[in-house]
Amino acid sequence: MTRFDTVILGFLTQIHLSPLLNHAIRVIAGLYTFKGFLLIPLLLWIWFQPNKRRDWQREMVIATVASGLIALAAGRLLAHFLPFRERPIFNPDLHLHFASEALREAALSNWSSFPSDHAMLWMAIATGIFLVWRGIGTLALLYTALFICLPRAYLGFHYPTDLLAGAAIGVAITWIMTRDAVRKRTAAPVLDWTLRFPGPASMIAFLVCFELITQFDDLLRLAHSVLKVV
Repeated sequence: MTRFDTVILGFLTQIHLSPLLNHAIRVIAGLYTFKGFLLIPLLLWIWFQPNKRRDWQREMVIATVASGLIALAAGRLLAHFLPFRERPIFNPDLHLHFASEALREAALSNWSSFPSDHAMLWMAIATGIFLVWRGIGTLALLYTALFICLPRAYLGFHYPTDLLAGAAIGVAITWIMTRDAVRKRTAAPVLDWTLRFPGPASMIAFLVCFELITQFDDLLRLAHSVLKVV
C-alpha cells in the first residue's frame, strides 16, 4: 500500500453522504446495468453506422471486444498469480470505515485486490470507442472512471493504485490490438468470416457481448460449483 492510496482512501472515507446516496453508489457499483449495458451498445452503434470506413470501424469493434476479453482474462490471472493484496474494506490496519461495510461480499475477501479487472475490462472497451469516436469516446472514458472505477474505491473494494494500474493495462491492451499490424492479422479475418456467415456470427457475437457485460460471472460460478462436486 502506498502513501497515495492512504491519502485518497482517507479523503473518500471522510466524505459524508446521505444513506440514500450511499445506497445509490452501491447499486451503481453492483449492477451490470451501469457497466457493460451502457458501453457495449456503443460498439454495436459503431458496427451498424453507415460510413465510408465501415470495414475499418468493424475491425476496430472486433479488436475492441477481443481487447476486453484479453483484459478480463489478464486481470483475473494477475490477481491469482501476483502476491495477494487484501481489499481495503477487509484491511483492519487502515482504520477506515467504508460505506459498504454493512454489505461486505464474502467472495471479495478471497480475491486479490490488485489489479482491478473492472478497470481493465471497461477501460479497454472505452478506449476502443474513443479511438473510433473521439467525442463519445471521451464521454465513455469519463463514465468508466467516474461510475465504474471511482465507486469501487469509495466502497473499499479497491485501492486507487489497483484501479489506475488496471486502467493503464486495459488502455495498453486496446492500443496494441487496434494497431494496423495487429488488427489486420486478427480482426480482419474475423470480419471476413462474419460477412460470409452472418447467422452464426451474430449468434456468437451476442453470446460474447452478453458474457462481457456479465464478466462471465455465471459461468465462473457454474465452474466453481462443478469443481466443488468433483
